[in-house]
Amino acid sequence: MLQHFSYRKMFAGSDLPGWTISFYYQNKQYTGDYHKDGTINWTNGTPPNETDVLKMVHDLMTFHVYE
Repeated sequence: MLQHFSYRKMFAGSDLPGWTISFYYQNKQYTGDYHKDGTINWTNGTPPNETDVLKMVHDLMTFHVYE
């Protein structure tokens, strides 16, 4: 489970899509750039079980950003 999930616009003051995300997974912090096509560029290492983590991130982004 992801903990302390947060996101912010990559381009402040703009409607351009792109968000910087941050969360803890298995007691380690991960950050990345979430793009409008759903891809993530990890900025401090790839989390284990990346496929499962991607699904959790997509679900959270759908709930918080696109709804």
